[in-house]
Amino acid sequence: MAMSDVEIERLGGFGGFGPQSHVRSRGRLEYGALSDADKAALDRLFAGGSVPPKLGAADTFRYQITRQTPSGPQSIEVAEHAVPSFVAGSVRDELD
Repeated sequence: MAMSDVEIERLGGFGGFGPQSHVRSRGRLEYGALSDADKAALDRLFAGGSVPPKLGAADTFRYQITRQTPSGPQSIEVAEHAVPSFVAGSVRDELD
């Protein structure tokens, strides 16, 4: 299965990052440039589906991760604790 860019957006947290905020936290990874281990970690994340925050974890971040597949875009929303560091590290804050 050929993949292209993976888009990441960090949402929530104390500051309420996301679509309603003036600060957006976004990142992009080129799937083909990832190591085999990172590709496998990302594929496992998508295979597991969305991961909700831990119970009682108020004001934590969530990551919306979208990848393009031959059958169209595929998105999941993952709690901060389940996001691999190479995915979280790709995100940069920007003013909208």
